[in-house]
Amino acid sequence: MKLHELAPAPGSNRAKRRVGRGIAGKGGKTAGRGTKGQGARDTVPAGFEGGQLPLMQRLPKLRGFKNPFRIEYTPVNLDALAALGLDEVDPDRLAESGLVRKGALVKVLGRGELSRAVRVRAHAFSASAEAAITGAGGTVDRVPLPYASGRPPARGNALTNR
Repeated sequence: MKLHELAPAPGSNRAKRRVGRGIAGKGGKTAGRGTKGQGARDTVPAGFEGGQLPLMQRLPKLRGFKNPFRIEYTPVNLDALAALGLDEVDPDRLAESGLVRKGALVKVLGRGELSRAVRVRAHAFSASAEAAITGAGGTVDRVPLPYASGRPPARGNALTNR
């Protein structure tokens, strides 16, 4: 079989009805448009709604911008980590304790203080949180983001996400 031998199944494709070709058959004379009136003329613009403000004019134009590649983190502060009283903190432990949802991306922020060494694993850290953790003798480990390219896939059309 070659490309030029491909054809649709017999009877599956029908020719489009050609209207307005004389009164001999179906679709002659008024060509399916009825008699007189606005719909029988050829001057009605697409989207015309009979004098009502058309939909395309009723909708607002673009306002602002929503970045489809934004990475949204769940914030966790140092005082919440200190209240847990754990030596090792990671996103799974935070989910078990109810501070974040399971599978959420965690960013540690610097509000509060740590008085002891804690090993913290998270997806992101603020500069003040990182300094406070290392200053207390702890360690900071960054968990890689769960996206293949390092950033999330686009969430739909940027024009429709308002």
